[in-house]
Amino acid sequence: MSKETWLVVGLGNPGEKYRGTRHNVGFRVLERLAAKHGVDLKSKEDVLVGGFSLEGHEILLLLPQTFMNESGRAVAPFLKYRQIPLDHLLVVSDDLDLPPGKLRLRTSGGTGGHHGLDSIVLHVQDNGFPRIRIGIGKPPSPEAGAEHVLASFRPEERLLIDQAVERAAEGIGSFILKGPEATMREVNKDLPPA
Repeated sequence: MSKETWLVVGLGNPGEKYRGTRHNVGFRVLERLAAKHGVDLKSKEDVLVGGFSLEGHEILLLLPQTFMNESGRAVAPFLKYRQIPLDHLLVVSDDLDLPPGKLRLRTSGGTGGHHGLDSIVLHVQDNGFPRIRIGIGKPPSPEAGAEHVLASFRPEERLLIDQAVERAAEGIGSFILKGPEATMREVNKDLPPA
């Protein structure tokens, strides 16, 4: 892979009210990466953004501040402004169809009904971008989906989520440096039970 610019987007909702909720694991992964690389995320219009260099690649970290369902409104203009190709956009989001802490890396595909991903697809008019999904577990009923994603993790889930956030942050670097196939083998594998 040539040394180019990557835009890594973590999905979530802004504000203290939503910190620690299931829907905000995408934010947590980017905050972990920012801390690891000494990045100060600065507020610019509808985003928090910062960057670092990884073996010559420019990595831009972006947290939309438009709320989840309008994520694309922040992502699309930034992609266009920086002239970043869609295959160099990597989105990190939660997924209620995966068990807590399970990771799934895909190079493109559907949104699974995730409103943040729906918004990005709508605004960039394509679904051909890589994404890492982090399992947050199913709600007790389909009607409880909104309440579930805006709730905090149960104590027994927190270690799994902390480990998933760390693995996802490592997976981002691996994806950029080693490519999708090698990274998928690592990120998508099931971990042995604790």
